[in-house]
Amino acid sequence: MISIRGVTKQFGGLTAVENLDLDVGRGEVVGFLGPNGAGKTTTMRMLTGVLEPDQGSIYYDGRLISEDLNAAKKKVGYLPESNPLYSDMLVVEYLEYATSLRKMNQKDARSGISDAVDETGISEVFFRPISELSKGYRQRVGLAAAILHRPEILVLDEPAEGLDPNQRVDIRNLVSNLGQERTVLLSSHVMQEVEATCKRILIINRGKLIADGSVSDLLETGKGRSEYTVEIVGNGAVEKLTALNGVDAHTTEEVNGRTRVSLSVLGDEELRPVISQLAQQEGWILWELHKNQISLERLFRELTDNEETSK
Repeated sequence: MISIRGVTKQFGGLTAVENLDLDVGRGEVVGFLGPNGAGKTTTMRMLTGVLEPDQGSIYYDGRLISEDLNAAKKKVGYLPESNPLYSDMLVVEYLEYATSLRKMNQKDARSGISDAVDETGISEVFFRPISELSKGYRQRVGLAAAILHRPEILVLDEPAEGLDPNQRVDIRNLVSNLGQERTVLLSSHVMQEVEATCKRILIINRGKLIADGSVSDLLETGKGRSEYTVEIVGNGAVEKLTALNGVDAHTTEEVNGRTRVSLSVLGDEELRPVISQLAQQEGWILWELHKNQISLERLFRELTDNEETSK
């Protein structure tokens, strides 16, 4: 569905995206992650035809989008991070204005608005001023505007940014529903949202793709490193725990008179029996001991931190 080949984009002396290759298949809901300044938004703007790459090519269904940019734009709906709404308009006025920008005929505009309103659940605010809407409803209106022309591809840049937890859940469910009949590329800093919504993850850093796979496959790559939480009372506990084989980082905090130690361990050796035996030998009181599940957020930090330190 979407293919990017050797794409590079520079702004002055800054290379925002460098020799990028990636593919997104039809019907996929793909998370697009990266630190600030990694090149996510620049890539999304090139995908939607807002920016042109300096080098390389972008294809929709095997056709170069630069050959017919207007036709390509009809295939894609875009919700930028700064949702460009006009606060002095009613929702209905804004959606009608959006159809006019896309030069939709009256019949297509009417049916497009009707379907978009139903899909995004904004019928109850349809005749209200945008200035009176909550942040959650504003995002819904932005999504409605992005799907008015029934695009095959949705590119969403931080759709849950600034929302409260309940609104995040609403937008997450909405994106999942929208992705049932469309290809979706979703950028977000909220790992839980991406993990809950997307089947596949792309991670970009310094303009280069550094990871690509399903959530489960990417978490598998994080194996070889483990984290343990130990809550304990006993003399010399921190020193002896952090001296265990494989421990290469730790943090400590005091909790209700007990010491909680978080251990980062390089290697797959199971340390819980070792820690339990050590506590028994030393006469420590062991209040808590568990091995933490590898998270997408931790994997993201490790991958992007490694890229930074390797420069």
